[in-house]
Amino acid sequence: MSVFFTLLFGPLLLIMFGFIFGNEPQAIFGGLGHLDISVPSYTAVIIGITGLTTLPITTATRRENGVLRRFAASPLRPLTYFLADMLAPFVVTTVGILLLFLLGITVYHVRFDGSWLNIILAVCFSTLTLFVFGYVLVGLLPTARAVMIVGNVLIIPMNVFSGALIPLEVLPDAVRRVSTFFPLTHVVTLLRGLWFAESWSAHLHEVAILLGVFVVGVVIIVRTFRWE
Repeated sequence: MSVFFTLLFGPLLLIMFGFIFGNEPQAIFGGLGHLDISVPSYTAVIIGITGLTTLPITTATRRENGVLRRFAASPLRPLTYFLADMLAPFVVTTVGILLLFLLGITVYHVRFDGSWLNIILAVCFSTLTLFVFGYVLVGLLPTARAVMIVGNVLIIPMNVFSGALIPLEVLPDAVRRVSTFFPLTHVVTLLRGLWFAESWSAHLHEVAILLGVFVVGVVIIVRTFRWE
């Protein structure tokens, strides 16, 4: 299930909404098509699902099964464990995003005006931030079941109201105001901006919020993460 949502969910969303909406330019999107803005937005969907469900559920399950206790008793440094633990989901997430980009650009000819370097940096930064958010859940919640429930309760409204699945332009003003409290909203805004050649300086607000989430998350992890 994790592999499906990480690798195939984004491309399948693009195919499905491609059949429904097509990619004709629309005034509400500033002359862009629905699929043009969907590729960077669905990137955030993949990152969010991995960060708030796949990674924390796996880690919490290992803790319940006593795997983390064995790591803690070994000479392995905690930072080494966390980096290694993030590597596999990061690679799978990256592959899923690349499949989404490949499908969007080669099949649907979505518009891309930005720099690949900026997009790669933004994806890495956003992924790391959401991964930290996921570890916060593991630190605060006692069981893998609780992590699974809370992770899904968080990611579903985030995906719907952050602009990841439904463009922010079509959401009511009240919903858009509430969406500013979701980290995923700022991931979507950052990725969409850089996708269409906006500069990092135009998104310092999003960068600052995501950096704040990262820093606060690390502090919470240090204080709450348990190996058993």
